[in-house]
Order: sequence, then structure tokens, then C-alpha cells
Amino acid sequence: MTSSAARVLRRLQERGETLAVAESLTGGLVAAELTDVPGASQSFRGSVTAYATSLKRDVLGVDGALLDERGAVDPSVAEAMASGVRRVLDADWGVSTTGVAGPEPQDGKAVGTVFIAVSGPHEVRKCVELRLNGGRADIRKESVRSLLALLSGELGENARAQDTEQNGGN
Repeated sequence: MTSSAARVLRRLQERGETLAVAESLTGGLVAAELTDVPGASQSFRGSVTAYATSLKRDVLGVDGALLDERGAVDPSVAEAMASGVRRVLDADWGVSTTGVAGPEPQDGKAVGTVFIAVSGPHEVRKCVELRLNGGRADIRKESVRSLLALLSGELGENARAQDTEQNGGN
């Protein structure tokens, strides 16, 4: 997976942009993947492992009413976490993971239900729902892989759009 992390960091460095991570079910695995890459500090600002729901509210700024109403495993919560970590750690991009790694369901959500989100410059926002199989370790590992792939795709799309703008629309 480190090649995905390296690709993301290389794109961020090329663009002169930074990244912050908010993790729940992955418990720091995304940050670990990123910091395994030499030179990560050029773009990676840091992470918040907001495992407890109260930290999502108190540190990342997720609306308490939203958390009370829908629980922590929700697409709007994932988006708010990504936006919140981006703001709190002063980064160009924020990403987040929230979900149920098991062994038991949580907040009425089945094991393997995961939401990953990206928040970036120019109102870029994307959230994806994953329905993952396997044990706890498999779900967490696939969540990391999927998040890095989502961010890589967003960086690629935005890089092409930016190049087109800078080159007169051609």
C-alpha cells in the first residue's frame, strides 16, 4: 500500500499542497501508511485519531446534533470529519474514515459499513460508502487502501482541471 501513499504524497508535493487525516475505525493506519514514505513531512501535516464520538464533536467540529441523530457511522459525519481536520490542522486537503470494523454492529450499521471522505480546495468534497467483507483487520486495511485511492483520484482529476485552466483551456 505504501506505493499508493507515495503516489498521493508525490502529487501533493508537485502541487505544493498539504494533507491532514481524521481517522476513526482505522485508528492511525492511514497516517502510518503516509509516514512510511520518506519525505512525507513535505506534505503530510498530521492526523487526529478521533476514535471516541466525543472527539469527533469536540476536536473535529462535527455537529453534536448530527452525531446524536445519525451516530458516528454516517456519510455526513465522514464529510464533516474531513473538513474539520483540514481546518484544525490547516491543510489544503483533509480525508477521513469512519465505520464499523467489528466484531459487532454499531449505531445500527452492519460490520463492514465504512464511509471515507475527502475535503479539498475549491469546494471539492467527496464521500464514498464501502461495504466490506472479512475480519476486523481486513476491513481496516481495505478502508486505508480505498481512502488513498479516492484521494489519488481526486488529486489526479483536479490536477488535470488545473492544468487545463493554466494552459488557456486547451
